[in-house]
Amino acid sequence: MKKIEAIIRPSKLKDVQAGLKLAGIPCNTIIPVKGSGLQKTYTERYRGTEQSMILQTRIMIICVVSDDNLETAIDVILENASENLVGDGKIFIYAVEDAIRIRTKTRGIEAIK
Repeated sequence: MKKIEAIIRPSKLKDVQAGLKLAGIPCNTIIPVKGSGLQKTYTERYRGTEQSMILQTRIMIICVVSDDNLETAIDVILENASENLVGDGKIFIYAVEDAIRIRTKTRGIEAIK
């Protein structure tokens, strides 16, 4: 099993979620995040004055998938989150040792189905 953390633009969330659902990967957790990467700073008008902003608003999508669905999930995220611009985001992948569904006490791959 693998854990995928994808940091994307907020405007791409619905597209990515719809793509994952169509690919049979409907389970995900969404967290609003702020951070900086290669995009650095930008200016924003706030109460009539321009301000230099450092942190970008982004969305983090977290999902745990089977090894068989890993490449499918990555492809869906890449297809639906990209605008071919700096600041499109990043995908991080981690190994997951185990998963347990609390209600049924099911473990392993069956717990994420």
